[in-house]
Amino acid sequence: MNVKIGDKIKELRRRDGRRQEDLADAIGITCQAVSRWESGGSYPDLELIPSIANYFGITIDELFGYENDRERKIDAVSDKINEMNRRNNGADVCMDECISVAREALIEFPGNEKITLALASSLYNAGYVRYGEHHIDGEDGYSHYDAERHRKYSEWQEAIKLYEKLLFSLNGGEMRQKAVTELSQLYKNLGYHDRAMKLAESAPDIVASKAFLKINAYDGREAVAACGEALLETVRYSAELIENIVWTDNNIPPHTAAVLLNNAAYMFDLVCTDGFYGRHSGFLACLNMLRSYYLWLANERDEAFEALFKALERAKELDALYENKTENYSSPLLHYVKTNAGSVREESSFAPELPEVWPWWSVSEYDKVKSEMQADPRWDEWVRRTRE
Repeated sequence: MNVKIGDKIKELRRRDGRRQEDLADAIGITCQAVSRWESGGSYPDLELIPSIANYFGITIDELFGYENDRERKIDAVSDKINEMNRRNNGADVCMDECISVAREALIEFPGNEKITLALASSLYNAGYVRYGEHHIDGEDGYSHYDAERHRKYSEWQEAIKLYEKLLFSLNGGEMRQKAVTELSQLYKNLGYHDRAMKLAESAPDIVASKAFLKINAYDGREAVAACGEALLETVRYSAELIENIVWTDNNIPPHTAAVLLNNAAYMFDLVCTDGFYGRHSGFLACLNMLRSYYLWLANERDEAFEALFKALERAKELDALYENKTENYSSPLLHYVKTNAGSVREESSFAPELPEVWPWWSVSEYDKVKSEMQADPRWDEWVRRTRE
C-alpha cells in the first residue's frame, strides 16, 4: 500500500481519545498488531478494513485518505471554473475553455453537485455573453422577453436541465440558492412562466431569507451588523425593482421614468449617508446610464449628460474600491458591514467599459438615442474621461 494507513489510524485514535488496546479489543486482534500498523511495520489485512472504518465512524475511502484528496480536487476544479466564468463578465473572454474544463471535470467526477452547478452557471452566463438578452415591445405597451429567440440558445436549454436535476438533491444552502436564482431567471428568459411561479411559491417569504434570519442569530454588535446588511440588501433590491418596472413599462413617460430612477438612486443616500456606496457603486453607475437614456428621450439633454458623468463618477469609485480594498462601510447605519472589496471586479476596470455597455439594460430606442447622443460633442468628452 502506498497510503500511510497506519498514520491515519493513529490520527483517528488520538482524535477519539482511544488507546491501541481499545481498537485491538474492538476488532479482535492483538495490541501488538495495532502498534505495528502505526509504526509502519505492517498493514491491516483487507478483511479488517471495514471493521476499522466502522470503529472510527468513517468511510473506507476516508480511512485511506482518498475522500479528502477527492474533495480537495473537486473544490479546486470548481473554484477554477467559477473564476473563469467570472472573467466572462459581459464579454466572451474564455467561455469555451471554461465550459470545456467543467465538462472534463464531470467526466472525472460524474454527478458531482459542485461541478454540475459550476457548469450550469457557466452555460447560463454563456447565453448572455454570446447572444445577449433580447426584448420585444408587446401590444400591451410593456417590454417582454423575446422567449422564442431565447429558446434557441442551446446553452440555456442545457443549463435548465442541469439546474432542475440539482434541485432534486440540493436541500438548502448557498448552492441551492444560486441554482434557484439562476434557474428562475432562465425560466423568465424562455417564457416558462408556470415553472417560474412554481419555483417562487416553493421559496420562503422575504423575512425568512438569509439576510433577515441572520439578524436573529446574534445580539449586540453582531446584530447591528446583520441589520445593516439586511438594510443595504433591501435598498439594493428595492432599487432594482424600480428599475425593472421603469424599463419594462413603456407606458411611463420618459421624464417620469428618469425621476423614478433618480429616486431609486437616492434610496442609497438615505442609508449611505457619507456618500460611500461600496460595491453598489457599480449598480448606481448603471442606474445613471439608464437615467441618461430617459432624460434624452424627454429632451432634457443637459441633464442626460449630467447623469452620464455621474455614472462615470460611480464607476471610478468601484474601481478605486478594489484597489484600496476598503474593509467596512463608514455610514453610521452600516459601519459594521463588510464591503466585500475582494469580490469586486478584478480583471479590469469598469469605467472604460461604460460607453460599450451603455445603458446596460435592453431598451426599445437604443440605436436612435445612442446615435443622437454620440453626435453631441459631450459624448466624446465623456468617453475620453472614462479612459483617464
